[in-house]
Order: sequence, then C-alpha cells, then structure tokens
Amino acid sequence: MDKETEEFSILKLTEKGSSSIDDVVAKESPLTIILNNQELVTLLCSPKDLKYLAVGFLSSEGFLGSKDEIKKIIVDNERGVVRLETVEDKEFTQDVLFKRIISSGCGRGASFYSAADATSQKVESQMKILVAEIFMLVNEFQHSSEVYLATHGVHSAALCDNKSILVFSNDIGWHNAIDKIFGRCLLDNILTNDRMIITSGRISSEILHKVAKRGIPIMISISAPTNLGVRIADNLGITLIGSVRGKRINVYTHDWRIATDGK
Repeated sequence: MDKETEEFSILKLTEKGSSSIDDVVAKESPLTIILNNQELVTLLCSPKDLKYLAVGFLSSEGFLGSKDEIKKIIVDNERGVVRLETVEDKEFTQDVLFKRIISSGCGRGASFYSAADATSQKVESQMKILVAEIFMLVNEFQHSSEVYLATHGVHSAALCDNKSILVFSNDIGWHNAIDKIFGRCLLDNILTNDRMIITSGRISSEILHKVAKRGIPIMISISAPTNLGVRIADNLGITLIGSVRGKRINVYTHDWRIATDGK
C-alpha cells in the first residue's frame, strides 16, 4: 500500500477544537503510454500495475486485439512510462488524436473513438445471479481495498463469478481501475465471458462499451448510472445494477438475469 499512498501532517478541525495529525492520501502520477515508438497518451493514475493499465487501455481503445500481438513491454516505474511494441507495426495517423473523447471519468479518462464509432456487439450470455450473491459479492468488494479504507481517495473494480472476486484493482480513476482488470485478464489468459464487473464508480456510456467488448453480461455498481449508460446497457444486452446499498439494489436493464428464488 505504501506505493499508492503518502502521509502528510495536517490540521484537523472539529466542533470540539483542533489537532495536528498524520493523514494518509492516495498518490496520483502520470503514465505515458508509447506504442511502437509513438507517444499515444498520458493518463493520470495510481502508480501501481502500470503494465496492466497500459495493456488494458490499449485493448479497450482498439489498438491491441490479443496477447499474441504483443512483442515487448517495457515498464519504467520511476518515470511513469510504458513502452509496448507489437509483432506487426501498427501505424495510426495523427488525426486519431483529434478523435479522442475526454470522458466523464476522473483521472482524465480518455477514449480514442468518436460517438459514431462507439459500437459494440450485443452480449448474448444466459448467465444469471441470485440477489443474495450480489449482496455477498458487493460486501466482499467494499472490504477488499486497503487503500480506499485508508484514504477514501481511490476507486475500485473487480471481475467476479457468482461466488467470488477473481481479479481486483484500485486506481484514482475508475476507468483506469477497470482497464487494469482487463489488462491483467488479457496478459494472464483470464476469461471474461459469463463474468461480471463490480465498480465503485458511476456507470456511464464508455464503461458499458468497455464491458461489452469482453462479453461481460452483468455490470454492478455501488454508485448510480447515467441516462446514456442505461440506454446503452439496454441496447447491448447488459444487466445493469446500480445503487447497491445495504440490502437494496436497483436493476435498470435486463432484469431476467436476476434470480430471487434460486430459479
């Protein structure tokens, strides 16, 4: 956790007075991704799992299709740079940068597709989940991040099956946390079909496209969706669950995947 946090001496004020204490805050660092010797983007992120973030980001944005396309990855943690070379030289023109969308994610989330390009294949999975399983997984999720519990300054994401969390990540940006998940899945050959994503962030349109590309049928958040997020989840066949609090959930789309009686 030390790599992701820093301690500061602060003045704490309450109705009863003031005191000097040591407080732990989340670290924020730039990550520059260089693809085939071309500087592509600089993200603001938590300084951990930079390889997974770079690979996940490139995969999400269509620059990387599979693990087999990767020739070499060089990570410079000190400078915050990841260099990735592909087996075949992927060329892209500079006008791709002008198609970038600065997304609604914190940590300066960026996407390299236009609204017209942002199409994904509909998810056809027949996966179902019990309400009790949702509560169990979300409870485990909320107690899995030491960094969040210490700082309340990061987002978390997790890839799960019906019984447990399979992959977990933290980042100051919720887009980054999800891309770290997908980067690890790609590099470590972890399947995403018939799985679900849990996130602490709001569910917006660009997140649904990331999820749909991996064939993930269920998206769960302790936060709320946007209106476009709801519409896109419906169109893409994704079961969208939000505002999970205590023993209450909101199911916005494709509620047929939610079983309340074990059926």
